[in-house]
Amino acid sequence: METTLYIPPLGLAGQFGAPDGFEAVVIFAHGTSSGRTSPRNVRVAARLREAGFATLLMDLMTEGEKADPANQFDVHRQSERLLLAVRHLRATTAVERKPIGFFGAGSGAASALIAAGRAAEHDGIGAVVCRGGRPDLAEEWLNAVAAPTLLVVGGKDAPALDLNTDAFARLHCTKALEVVPGAGRLFEETGKLDQVADSARSWFTTHLLKAANG
Repeated sequence: METTLYIPPLGLAGQFGAPDGFEAVVIFAHGTSSGRTSPRNVRVAARLREAGFATLLMDLMTEGEKADPANQFDVHRQSERLLLAVRHLRATTAVERKPIGFFGAGSGAASALIAAGRAAEHDGIGAVVCRGGRPDLAEEWLNAVAAPTLLVVGGKDAPALDLNTDAFARLHCTKALEVVPGAGRLFEETGKLDQVADSARSWFTTHLLKAANG
C-alpha cells in the first residue's frame, strides 16, 4: 500500500509505503537539492519495504523555501520537519506506538541526527542510518543522540570519510561506521547502493524490530 500524505501544518508532501503487517517505520531525510523522489532513496526504501518496513519519503521544504539557496543547508529547520512527520505518524492508527527510525543522506544525515537528538525525551527514535552524509553539520546534537546509529561512507569519498570519522567519535550511542570499498560519494558504482540498502536493512532489523518485539 502506498499513499500520499501531507504533513501539517505546512502540508509537506510525503509518500508513505506500508507492506502488510509492518512493525516499524523508516523516515527518509534527503540531501541538498533533492526531495521525496530522490532515485537513490526511492531504491533503498523499496528494499526496506521488501524486508517488511513501512517507509516515508517526504519533502523537507516548501516550494517557496526551495527557491532560496540559503535554505539548502538549514539542517535545523529540516530536522523540525522530520519531527513533525514523526508526530503526524504517531497520531495515526496505522503507526501509533510502532518504532520509527531515520535514514539520512547527504546533509539529510545531519537533519536526521539532530531530530534523533531532539526526539530523545519526547518522540523516541529507534535507530538511525546515514548514507554518505554530513553528520558533522549536526554539531552539538551529536552528543544527544541516543538511538543506535550506523554511518555508511564510500571508500573513495575521502572528505566524507574524514567528516564521518570525526562525527563517529562524538556519538555516545550504540554505533557503527561502515566503509564501502570502491564507492564514491553517491554510491553510483555497480552494486554499491545495494550494499547500503542491505546494511540499512540489517541495522533496522536489529534495532527497530528489536524494539517492536520488546
